[in-house]
Amino acid sequence: MTIPAEIQRRVEQLREQLNQHNYRYYVLDDPEVPDSAYDRLMRELQALEQQYPQLIDPASPTQRVGAQPLEGFGEVQHRIPMLSLDNAFSEEDMIDFDRRVRERLGGVEKVVYTAEPKLDGLAISLRYESGLLVQASTRGDGSRGEDVTLNVRTIPSVPLRLLGSDWPEVLEVRGEIYMPLAGFAKLNEQARIRGEKGFANPRNAAAGSLRQLDPKITAQRPLAMYCYGFGEITGGPLATTQSESIRRLADWGLRVSPEMRTVEGATGCLDYYREISERRPTLDYEIDGVVFKVDNLEQQAQLGFVSRAPRWAIAQKFPAQEEMTRLLAIDIQVGRTGALTPVARLEPVNVAGVTVTNATLHNEEEIRRKDIRVGDRVVVRRAGDVIPQVVRSIPEQRRSDLPVFRMPEQCPVCGSDVIRDADEAVVRCSGGLFCPAQRRQAIRHFAARRAMDIEGLGDKLIDQLVSRGMVETPADLFHLRLEELEQMERMGRKSATNLLEALEKSKQTSLGRFLFALGIREVGETTAQSLANHFGDLEPIMQADTEALLQVPDVGPVVAQHLITFFRQEHNREVIQALIDAGVSWEPIVVPDAESLPLAGKVFVITGTLSQPRDQIKAQLIARGAKVTGSVSKKTDYLVAGAEAGSKLAKAESLGVAILDEAGLARLLEL
Repeated sequence: MTIPAEIQRRVEQLREQLNQHNYRYYVLDDPEVPDSAYDRLMRELQALEQQYPQLIDPASPTQRVGAQPLEGFGEVQHRIPMLSLDNAFSEEDMIDFDRRVRERLGGVEKVVYTAEPKLDGLAISLRYESGLLVQASTRGDGSRGEDVTLNVRTIPSVPLRLLGSDWPEVLEVRGEIYMPLAGFAKLNEQARIRGEKGFANPRNAAAGSLRQLDPKITAQRPLAMYCYGFGEITGGPLATTQSESIRRLADWGLRVSPEMRTVEGATGCLDYYREISERRPTLDYEIDGVVFKVDNLEQQAQLGFVSRAPRWAIAQKFPAQEEMTRLLAIDIQVGRTGALTPVARLEPVNVAGVTVTNATLHNEEEIRRKDIRVGDRVVVRRAGDVIPQVVRSIPEQRRSDLPVFRMPEQCPVCGSDVIRDADEAVVRCSGGLFCPAQRRQAIRHFAARRAMDIEGLGDKLIDQLVSRGMVETPADLFHLRLEELEQMERMGRKSATNLLEALEKSKQTSLGRFLFALGIREVGETTAQSLANHFGDLEPIMQADTEALLQVPDVGPVVAQHLITFFRQEHNREVIQALIDAGVSWEPIVVPDAESLPLAGKVFVITGTLSQPRDQIKAQLIARGAKVTGSVSKKTDYLVAGAEAGSKLAKAESLGVAILDEAGLARLLEL
């Protein structure tokens, strides 16, 4: 059917008008027309699209809802991680944060910060390509989240197509999906009328609504969104400051907090925090604090990141809500990395709208410091989405016969010895190859590219193998059968055959890789290779005492103790023998006299982009007697510098350290 030109023009005109009305309503909070006029335009567009289905566009305002229910959410790998924020709980914490920022920026007198309320909702990432919304994903673990695109498309304040035309080709924005208090109250009232259980708080309501498998259900929930940050952007930053970059989002139809502003120094931050605290009861959404970010983007880049959080941002949290209850028991949980964590089992108590039955106790040291004993009356605190914690006991209400808590000396899951580093409060299970609590993590590490390099053995398949009881230790991988693997989800004969071939190929490895694959605490690739080069084979390492281990470069007293404890566990030795019996092997290394190696005693640092992986270069240097470190100092003999070497190159030049490009390194390795 030929579509008249005037119909096409009218459809485009209606879409443009509706998008503009949405922008004025949700972004500017300044509607131009009454709801009835908006509804008339929407009905006219729906009628035209129904009459001429060829004109239907996924970005049309009519297409927010209509997808079929999902069987499950797909996984999204964040191109740029969605990081957490460090927290400040007092004015002193905030002043200390500002001081650290100024010191790291070279002692500047005053820093400008962007300030905005910290919404108590669900973090989300929106990806726009050529102005169209193509993907929405949850934060997940920061590296991987869930694909919730169909549900996010139902949220009226999220534009399906950006306004204007000057946006980047790829624009990934981060923000918070939340449920306004008025909408939350109405939702719970409707549930009450139907005789259903309501949501405990707006955050739970927002999270539950966004994770519905049927987008039509999400569409019925009163969700909204504010944008506060960025992921991937083609062409680099949108402006030179955080605040100006966020303001540009509003021009494209994205909703940003009207409370956002810039402040100067710690004093400005604290003044803003007090103001928002006072106005908190009047806001139409729940907040659990205020977020401060260094406004200048160059300064953000200079400050960088630590662990999973940026150094240039902090969340100053509101005082936590507390209640009193009784501590019924202390259970020990063993995490995927072997850490033993005491968990409080409590008489149920309602804290900030949530029934709390469990709370973290952190570690034995913390329990002793707070003098917490099973049977005590205790104070429990919950702040926003932070895991509830036991703040203190009430000794005056204690019976005199309550014993002092002690951590177990053996893992409650597998019975292996537990170990504690002298400078750590955490206690860990040493049965890494055998302990069921660590099973998934141990196998993931064992199969990793830099360990045994078993191609095709991904996280989801490992989860299936472990859940079905087919793999209990890494040695079981080499006894998998084709007919078993074919029955796994998303595993046909070809995939199963490829995995078995990869397992067979991985059996021929190196001693360094094998040692690293065992997952011994503090034994990374470099230390594993140093051990291999020093001892030549596995048995001497397993039999070595502390004195012998301390002769190895990169091995200190802590690592030596970890090695001894690991190899002392009979379960670990049994798994190692099972791996060898399954055919895992390596060529023993002929151990030369250390002092005769060509680069003995030389210290190297590697930086920049090189034509081969750094771990390969590192292995070549270590094999020739060199030590490879991560930072440049007066003790550094050579800096291997690739493209975009950065600050390490500048420091090496200032200290007079010899600089090698790849050609120079190749000549040195040939000596």
